[in-house]
Amino acid sequence: MMTGIDITVNNLETVDEIPGYWSTEDYKALLAAFDFPDAESVKEENLIEYLKMAIGDEEPPAAAAILLTYKLSDSLNEGQIDQISNDMLVDKISEEYPEIDLHPHLFSVNQLLYKAYNGKFPNTEATVIDCTVKADGDFDLENKVLFLKALAQGMSERNIIKRLFSEQLEDGNEFPEAEHILWELSHKGDGKVRVVTSDYWINRDDFAEAEYKAKLEIA
Repeated sequence: MMTGIDITVNNLETVDEIPGYWSTEDYKALLAAFDFPDAESVKEENLIEYLKMAIGDEEPPAAAAILLTYKLSDSLNEGQIDQISNDMLVDKISEEYPEIDLHPHLFSVNQLLYKAYNGKFPNTEATVIDCTVKADGDFDLENKVLFLKALAQGMSERNIIKRLFSEQLEDGNEFPEAEHILWELSHKGDGKVRVVTSDYWINRDDFAEAEYKAKLEIA
């Protein structure tokens, strides 16, 4: 069944961190990992500043390795962590690493390092998109595959998703990469949807019009 989907991009914001990615517990655990004394007693409002100071006291690759080990030791082995911790100083690993499911975690680690070292690491950016979506049939607003296929219909042909995944974007084709291209997809009610992704995948230049109609064949 062909479903028409009206999409309005209400706001598109470029940000330097994923909102809510790091928790208070993360900050305290990381302070402990950097051997900061009495990490548990640090006031919540001071945690990030103390953490940046603790990170900055280490050599950059060593600090990167500590952060990567904390966040990704279940996904990366010691050799991979050592390699990435050095590569991050010169390359945008959170955009280039072949396993795209790790990108949001690499991005968040990178941005802590970027801020702690005042720009010694490359800066990377994320995109937060707030949309209103109305469909004339059944359309799951929390289905990343369907949502990305609909969203892409309003994006420029220069967009990297459309260039790399043109076949996957077609109706009926599987598109497992969508689960990792869209870092977060949340339905806020009344057709309001928020998307968080990398600026590498989607940025404000990708939309010529704020309102457009997409069409999808939905079984």
